[in-house]
Amino acid sequence: MKFSFYIASRYLVSKKSRNAINIISFISILGVSIGTAALIIILSVFNGFDNLLTKLYNSFDPDIKIIASKGKVFEFNKNISENLNYDFIEEYSLCLEENAMLSYGDKQIVATVKGVDDNYINVTGLDSMIIRGDYLLQYENALCGISGQGIAYDLDLDLDFIYPIKIYIPSRTKKASVSYIDAADNLNQSLIYTAGVFAIQQEYDTKYFILPLSELRKLLEYENEVSSIEIKLKKGENIKKALNKLTEVFGEAFTIQDRNMQHAYAYKIMQSEKWAIFMILVFILLIASFNVIGSLTMLIIEKKNDIQTLKSLGAENKTIRNIFFLEGIFISFIGAILGIIIGSAICLAQIKFGFIKLGNGGSFIIENYPVAMQILDFVWVFITVMIIGLIAAWYPVRYITKKYSIIEY
Repeated sequence: MKFSFYIASRYLVSKKSRNAINIISFISILGVSIGTAALIIILSVFNGFDNLLTKLYNSFDPDIKIIASKGKVFEFNKNISENLNYDFIEEYSLCLEENAMLSYGDKQIVATVKGVDDNYINVTGLDSMIIRGDYLLQYENALCGISGQGIAYDLDLDLDFIYPIKIYIPSRTKKASVSYIDAADNLNQSLIYTAGVFAIQQEYDTKYFILPLSELRKLLEYENEVSSIEIKLKKGENIKKALNKLTEVFGEAFTIQDRNMQHAYAYKIMQSEKWAIFMILVFILLIASFNVIGSLTMLIIEKKNDIQTLKSLGAENKTIRNIFFLEGIFISFIGAILGIIIGSAICLAQIKFGFIKLGNGGSFIIENYPVAMQILDFVWVFITVMIIGLIAAWYPVRYITKKYSIIEY
């Protein structure tokens, strides 16, 4: 094997009698390196978007969320409270959600109002996403709320504490009136001053208005009902173990969700897109590997006399096949290493300088394409490239030599 390795390495760097072979060999290495670099860059960009999406979700969504398996609300009683006394739970918050009509000045929209208790700020990172004003649920004697950026834009909200938002929700207990004049009597109304505006992403910014839990309970004529219990785990705790424990304790009446479960569809879409692009680039890399086949084929034909000389000196057919097989592996290996270096350099440059922008309109939450390199991606890319290289080297060595009767079997 050492002999085959030595001869193959000499063939790789030595000048061929036909310059076209050198050019094709160079193109083969270049094609493999470009394909490898593209794989590294694309996977790193998808990782960047995945991390960005996770960060955005983490600022609004809790580590674990408990909701009713059936119905919109459930009663928060002593039994449920006792089921939350575990060491892995750092904080939990009671939340209540309902659709409502929001009115400000001459503008009205329908949005989701979310009532939260005082612990909510400790469970989520919403306060870190405030772009105007402050995170306040009460200021002196005034009830306050926090609006999503999309809602604030649609209603043209001011944060001056002069004009409050009017929130209307149909009464659950009053008898519905068929008269248009008396229809307003069937609505519960609350006045909330906007203390701040948050910006996370469009899904949240155009949907949520946050207000005190006690006030939303009054509007909905509830006493102890909640829509969800949002939990923050202590640092370093295993989410999967906590999820399993809470699922066991709460039973089938409740659904326990981690962050991935809360946005299962979005995460699946991201992963599907990532691996779909990966397979497309692998297919392109397969096409590029035809250069390797062409390079080896021409090299085998050119070295026909060398092969006969080696056979005369006692070299076995297996040894000769190994020479050209290793030649193909060398091309793929060098291309893979160069591609990883090029791809890493481009990713690092993007992370440091951000030379590739997302857009010029300033409407994105970040200016540059996000990039995050993961060692596992490098491993999978290298393995993929080498497998393709093995196939590309095996074909000409196994069949081309036989076709041209260079090696007798």
